[in-house]
Amino acid sequence: MSARNPGMKLDLGWISKVRVNTHAVLKRAQTIQGHKTPKKQWQAAWLLKAVTCIDLTTLAGDDTPSNVHRLCLKAIQPVPYHLLNKMDMHDQGVTTAAVCVYPSRVADAVKSLKAANSSLAVASVATGFPAGQTPLETRLQEVRLAVADGATEIDIVINRTLALTGQWEAMYEEVRQFREACGDAHMKTILAVGELGTFTNVYKASLVAMMAGSDFIKTSTGKESVNATYPVAIVMVRAIRDYFLCTGHKVGFKPAGGIRTAHESLLWLTLIKEELGNDWLCPLLFRLGASSLLADIERQIYHHVTGQYAAYHELPMA
Repeated sequence: MSARNPGMKLDLGWISKVRVNTHAVLKRAQTIQGHKTPKKQWQAAWLLKAVTCIDLTTLAGDDTPSNVHRLCLKAIQPVPYHLLNKMDMHDQGVTTAAVCVYPSRVADAVKSLKAANSSLAVASVATGFPAGQTPLETRLQEVRLAVADGATEIDIVINRTLALTGQWEAMYEEVRQFREACGDAHMKTILAVGELGTFTNVYKASLVAMMAGSDFIKTSTGKESVNATYPVAIVMVRAIRDYFLCTGHKVGFKPAGGIRTAHESLLWLTLIKEELGNDWLCPLLFRLGASSLLADIERQIYHHVTGQYAAYHELPMA
């Protein structure tokens, strides 16, 4: 992973001055959605780039050691070898960025990856995911247990009540404690933007999360009614840019929830390239949280190589 974001003292003056121009944000989002995406071999190259930025995720109540094992094998070989071979990419180490599971499944993922001799990152959601409404000590303990089981990245959720009621000191303090509990594991902070009400609130919550030492900020748990949208992303990446200009520390960005098509993944890469620049176009600073996106990207790559579309059953999970 990249250099850590050490955070900074909470700057309430900066936070209180924040105003977001909703009309301008929506207009910018429209231009992103209207972008023409690359075609042919350029599209295939961008899609492989998207694959390397995916946190391949399973967060289901019926997760078992066997489906976590399948997820890990898929993350190690996300695109079938014969397709990569045809593109002369078979020896480029194309994997997803990480696998993401519940804390109780971290040990299973670590075991599967170790058995496959893979150093792929294991991310775990924690802190009372998805609602963040359990007692603070329980949330902290969940982080510690996930790290002890071998998680190298922790996706925490903020307590939305604190953000909605403007209790920025309390939110800052909680996130600082989560960061401490993470130890050497990198921390991604989920804002659950669909529950924050306004763009201004999203921007403020982004700033507070970064000031408290988040290595990434993430849009959603995937469990809210509104997840990763382009307008919200623009607000968040501009907060990342402002924080970088102020502190010199680069914070990563992770949209998650509802990202299902190859076309959407290309638009997300375009947004990052235009708003933050090429430095952010790598798994160290950009992730796509997704469970079903990879299947559509595979179909597009299959089409690029063979001229035909594969049925989903021809591109199995592992």
